[in-house]
Amino acid sequence: MATFIPRKVFPALNSLPRSYFLGHHKAGLDKMKTMLSHIDLVIECRDYRIPLSSRNPLFEENLAGRERLIVYTKQDLGSEGYQQDRNRERLVHDFQRPSAVLFSDYKDKSSVRKVLEFAREHAAAVNSLTGARMMVVGMPNVGKSSLLNALRGVGVHKGKVAHTGAQPGVTRKVGTTVKIIDDGESGEGVYLMDTPGVFIPYVPDAEAMLKLALCGSVKDTIIAPTTLADYLLYHLNHYKPSVYAEYEQPTNDIETLLAALARKTGRLQKGGTPDYEASALWLIQRWRNGHLGRFLLDEVTHATLEAERGANGSAGVSLSQGRKMMKELRKQKSRLKHLNSQ
Repeated sequence: MATFIPRKVFPALNSLPRSYFLGHHKAGLDKMKTMLSHIDLVIECRDYRIPLSSRNPLFEENLAGRERLIVYTKQDLGSEGYQQDRNRERLVHDFQRPSAVLFSDYKDKSSVRKVLEFAREHAAAVNSLTGARMMVVGMPNVGKSSLLNALRGVGVHKGKVAHTGAQPGVTRKVGTTVKIIDDGESGEGVYLMDTPGVFIPYVPDAEAMLKLALCGSVKDTIIAPTTLADYLLYHLNHYKPSVYAEYEQPTNDIETLLAALARKTGRLQKGGTPDYEASALWLIQRWRNGHLGRFLLDEVTHATLEAERGANGSAGVSLSQGRKMMKELRKQKSRLKHLNSQ
């Protein structure tokens, strides 16, 4: 039997949508700016699986002037606890200085307590009689509301207050503050405010858009599920092809895998033909839930971190620049469509 060789690169898809910046994203960001003077600490959530791609420069530009804690959420979905995982976390930690960094799994109480302890120490330093006010921000669906609920549950033993969901956009407005620490030493305690996810105005790199979509930062209808499944297959083959062995032998052909998966799971259309879209969505969700391996989509090395620093030396693409780039991309698509129809 021939040795399986995974694809070395994923084909460029320059026609992909490059933004998911919606009206409530801008409204939410504007509201955050007006409330910044009342905030003592900004807790920015980023997805552990895409620590570079889930960074939004808009937060650094619009919420500057406040101390920042960066929490890489969903650690349980990207780390296997090996030494290489710890080495990578150390790289990210050093790269983000002077901002503080924590890696978190909202289902792990010891992980949640680390965030609470940081908040408690910061509140004590603020020493306000009315308590400390903090704001949690991040890209869509990176786990802000889940973290808030976990902090409240562990911190003051109260139930969930923020709605969560598998698709982005569950939180659409800046919410009221909720108590996460009831501590007389820091005045009235510590309060945290939930906010809507805010997407980047324009994503220059098409592969970064695929990563964000695969992790659920955009709705599954924005990019074809079969395209996302193919990108996932590319990564699965570099990680460990055996994770999908119960459905199909190692393959670089997403249609082959989805057809086999459809037959195994009963996702068939009339006449017994495979439902490729339903099978693709099922495969994607299996990975998002941690059932197809735990690994990163971003490559995190000294070189990639330095490249990120160089690419984001400024605050990134502004809203107006993003609109211009999206307009130009639509023109290019229109011209290409016109040429293909001739």
